Amino acid sequence: MQLSGIIAYPVTPFHSGNGEINLAALTQSLEHLIEQGCDAIAPLGSTGESAYLSLAEWMNVAECSVQTVNKRLPVIIGISELTTSAAIVKAKYAERIGADAIMVIPVSYWKLTDEEIQAYYQAIADSTSLPIMLYNNPATSGVDMSPALIVKMASEIDNICMVKESSGDIQRMHKIFSLSQGTLPFYNGCNPLALEALCAGASGWCTAAPNLLGKHPKALFEAVRLGEMEKARQLFYRQLPLLHYIVAGGLPKTIKAGLSLVGIDTGIPRPPLKEANSEDKARLAEYMAAVQ
Repeated sequence: MQLSGIIAYPVTPFHSGNGEINLAALTQSLEHLIEQGCDAIAPLGSTGESAYLSLAEWMNVAECSVQTVNKRLPVIIGISELTTSAAIVKAKYAERIGADAIMVIPVSYWKLTDEEIQAYYQAIADSTSLPIMLYNNPATSGVDMSPALIVKMASEIDNICMVKESSGDIQRMHKIFSLSQGTLPFYNGCNPLALEALCAGASGWCTAAPNLLGKHPKALFEAVRLGEMEKARQLFYRQLPLLHYIVAGGLPKTIKAGLSLVGIDTGIPRPPLKEANSEDKARLAEYMAAVQ
């Protein structure tokens, strides 16, 4: 699977009254991301509050996302599960509804060995023919996969064909490139590293930023691709204050609050997450206006 550019993360909208999933708002938010020139859609990540959804809710969001996008862009469904069996259920469902790929991150209570991590991915790969994006984000998952392990798994598990690296360490990306001799596509998942990562050869940028920043993330990607480095630097530094803010404030809270400012009501995060307060919204409005 060849994929490059901006891989955008939608939120999972909830109705304000009963807290149930709002599929109409999900459709609206997906159309909004497509309009921003994004190159793929990745529902059910941390921005989409996947960890706070029941299996039935997860399935509803996955199916609605695939149906709404309707092959206009690739849809990469996020899977993050403690148990291998639960991850396999989701992988099979993603394939059944017509997803184009899955993005898989192991989460752990007990510290996993490299052997256990590889067995987790192997079992998932054996259950589906979908391409797998391996996702490393130790801050949220409790699992830190070394570049050596990542490249080893990609060479030994056929479905693994790309990597999202979100540790915040640019050296990890350099190492993945070196160890794979440039054959394993890697994608930046750390917003403040976007410029460095793209300059280092990242195939794309996985981000929720297009929800609030419109076409500016794609413009940054294109500027780097075309070698227009001064333009790329200017674009990046205009976006950087908001990129820092949305991550520090918690993506579900900040992205949902920012979407409300552009006229898309996606409700508030599911408890125990808190909604943005008036000060948060004012700061978001300030950062968003500065980029336009």
